[in-house]
Amino acid sequence: MGFTQAVSSGLSQYATFTGRATRSEYWWWVLFSILVNIVTGLLDTALFGAVSLLAYGDMHALTPISTLVGLALLIPSLALAVRRFHDMDHTGWWLLIGLTGIGALVIFFWFMRRGTVGPNRFGYDPLS
Repeated sequence: MGFTQAVSSGLSQYATFTGRATRSEYWWWVLFSILVNIVTGLLDTALFGAVSLLAYGDMHALTPISTLVGLALLIPSLALAVRRFHDMDHTGWWLLIGLTGIGALVIFFWFMRRGTVGPNRFGYDPLS
């Protein structure tokens, strides 16, 4: 799956928490999210300057455009992460271990692994 297919799939399955997602679909979505965050950060700086909803010294957080776009991409990002867990034959509730520091690293390494070969309890193998 390529970049445009992954972004299209992520947006078309906006709140679909069922099924499976391949590694390439997930990592292309991550790249898309990073690029969108860079662009919205630049737009915020160009349009609003130092205006932010929250500031820590010189660092500005929760700028208007970045906040709105981040909220818009939150649900599809969570849905895609759950589908990625489904691809490895794990329940999406494993995503909650990301709330711990070490759990985020575990998820990072799990998401680099290939999913279950063949069908599993969450659906057919998207690579076959």
